[in-house]
Amino acid sequence: MKLRSLLGLSLVPLALAACNQEGPENAKPVAPAAKVVGAPENCVQIPAFNQTIVRDDRTIDFIRSGSRAWRNTLPNRCPGLKNGDGFTYETSLTQLCSTDIIYVLHRMGGSLQRGAGCGLGKFVPVELERR
Repeated sequence: MKLRSLLGLSLVPLALAACNQEGPENAKPVAPAAKVVGAPENCVQIPAFNQTIVRDDRTIDFIRSGSRAWRNTLPNRCPGLKNGDGFTYETSLTQLCSTDIIYVLHRMGGSLQRGAGCGLGKFVPVELERR
């Protein structure tokens, strides 16, 4: 009986220390710097971007041309987005909107499988910092 209570008490400091650590869902985005060049937009026309770059589990750059892009910071962390094999979406429109959901893709047995679904944020027009 005494051993259990001593063991329980010795774990309390470890549990408290873990509570003070910043978890991955609270981690700051690691996307490169970008200069905001316009007001946030709810939707972008799909033909207007020619590439997407996943920066981290919360940030996607929708590239227009050169260093021009729309940066979308998801309202919540999207598990596996950065390490996945891309993402997909479904829309009946010719635009992608902040109300749409993207799905992380994972390669399984030679084919792509849809994973976590994550809501998009607003599309912020940016000029990406040149490296």
